Amino acid sequence: FSWKVNRFGLSKNERVRSRKDIQKIYSFGKTITSSSKKFKATFLIQQGNSESGVKIIAAVSKKSGGAVWRNRVKRLIKEYYRQNKEVLIENCKRKNVRLLVVFSPQSVNEKENKKISLKEILPNVVELMTTIARSI
Repeated sequence: FSWKVNRFGLSKNERVRSRKDIQKIYSFGKTITSSSKKFKATFLIQQGNSESGVKIIAAVSKKSGGAVWRNRVKRLIKEYYRQNKEVLIENCKRKNVRLLVVFSPQSVNEKENKKISLKEILPNVVELMTTIARSI
């Protein structure tokens, strides 16, 4: 990154924020799902970009549940990523690529998981991140 990255923070520069980038990810990106089929990640690797690094977004469909529940899931996904982002960032810097990722639940919803915790999300996001890191 050309900007200073806080090791444990998730700055605005580390988030996918533009509609154009989100459309690019969904149009040209690759989608993978966790083995439990609970979470999925759609990612786009941009070669030869002047800004190498990782940008993420957590997206949860309105069909999944109420606003409070959806925001909690997004917070938990971002929190896990924030604590374990070094692996992806190092791979991107080494290969000089820019990685854009959308993490989202696939079969997790509020009806079946009223109280969702980090330990329920953790193994799925770990698996998705390691798969992405291998394909960079």
